[in-house]
Amino acid sequence: MITLDASGPLPPFEQIRSQLADQIEHEGLRAGDRLPTVRRLAEDLGVAANTVARAYRELETAGLIETRGRAGSFVAGSGVEREAREAARLYVERVRALGLDDRALLQLVTRLLGQPG
Repeated sequence: MITLDASGPLPPFEQIRSQLADQIEHEGLRAGDRLPTVRRLAEDLGVAANTVARAYRELETAGLIETRGRAGSFVAGSGVEREAREAARLYVERVRALGLDDRALLQLVTRLLGQPG
């Protein structure tokens, strides 16, 4: 969810850009997730469509989203780091579901990293 602070020092496009970037980088949004249309997000936030379009352009330039013409804008799927982070998140979630605590999880990974192969 994006919220704008009209009295804040950042212009609205930058608030939108930074909040979406944060959601993408910290797992709120995942690769392949579709973003709201420019018009829809502008209406929801009460800003001009050009404000959202500028935020989306900057996110696309940074490689965080991709626009597929009329299909819309999506969280970019490229990036080894993003894929590795997702794999690690799923691993942590699965190991915790098995009942292991974080210490045991780290010990497991440490042992595996020390093995050849």
